[in-house]
Order: sequence, then structure tokens, then C-alpha cells
Amino acid sequence: MLIYRRKGRKKYRCIVGVDEVGRGPIAGPVAVGAIVLLPPFRSSPFKGVKDSKKLTQKEREMWFEKINIAKIRGELDYCISTTAPHRIDVMGIMPATRDALRRALSRLDIVPRQALILLDGGLQAPKKFHYQETIIRGDESELAITLASIVAKVKRDRKMIRLGELYPHFAFEAHKGYGTKEHYRQIKKHGLCILHRRSFLTKLTI
Repeated sequence: MLIYRRKGRKKYRCIVGVDEVGRGPIAGPVAVGAIVLLPPFRSSPFKGVKDSKKLTQKEREMWFEKINIAKIRGELDYCISTTAPHRIDVMGIMPATRDALRRALSRLDIVPRQALILLDGGLQAPKKFHYQETIIRGDESELAITLASIVAKVKRDRKMIRLGELYPHFAFEAHKGYGTKEHYRQIKKHGLCILHRRSFLTKLTI
């Protein structure tokens, strides 16, 4: 079996990228994507890929399709876990994000001592993952994190589009739960719904 090398320090049997989306919105879940690159992963199909924030929705969907093709070929696997708004209100956004991260990693078939976990920004994996690196702007420099950002963004956006159909007053399909002027206008008109993070809206006067 191919063993990945990184910076000449140690050998790893797989590389895992982790990223989150949805920490900032005032509604909807926070989502964490974890993607594991498996032998014989090939990076060539992903030449030119960018961090999900720098892609259009159409581009993200195109790359997501390529990720799923690689998954069918057995070159990678991924998992997305979310924490719901009411849990965010109870736990706080950072513990809620860590909880989603833990669950995402637990659902991947990886051996902690044989995997290198690469995490974006201030994220950290559970301590049982001995080999982990937190990388500032990792979604711009590490392919595994970039791909994780795409799967997390696509899955969360799709969820918000579905929720927009259930709560048409708020147009979640348009702003994905972020605090746009139109979103605040609709809140003042219709009040809060179950998808809103009340802990983010304590100063809101309706």
C-alpha cells in the first residue's frame, strides 16, 4: 500500500483535511467537512481547485461532482457533520463546531496513529489524533482542506435551500442564513423561527 510522506518527518497511510462552514450566520447549522485522501489518490483531476469561498455555486457543484467521482473510485472518502441552531445556543458556537468536527472524523474509517489531520484556521482534532496540524488559511494552501471546504459548503448550502422551502418568509435559499439586510428585515416582519440562533440575536429588537 502506498504510504504518504509529509515534510520528510514521518510516514502516514492517509491524509485528512478538515474545514468548517457556517460559524458566522445567524441561522442554520454549523457544518464540518472531513475528507480522507486514500491510496492511490491522484491530485491531477483537482488542478486549479480553489477554496470554496472563492468559487461560485456552479463551480463548487462542479468540483463536488469530481470529488464524488474520486470517492466512487476509492481514492477518497468524506463525511459532513452538522450541529443544529438550538445546540449552538446551548453549547456556544466553538464547542458546537468542535462537536461536529469530532463526529465527522469518527465516521471516517481511519486509524488515528496512521493519519495526518490537516485543519483550517483555529480548528483542532481530538487528542487521540496524535499527528495534526492547524494551518492558517489552510483552505488556500492544502488540497485536502480545500476539498473539505467544498464538501462542507455544498452540503450546507443544499440543506439551507431545502429549509428555504419550509420557511419561505426568510429566503434561506438566497442568503444561507447569513445576516443580510433583507434577512433582518424579514425577521422584524415575521419574528424568529426554529432555525435562528437566538444567542446570536440577543441585541435584536423586533
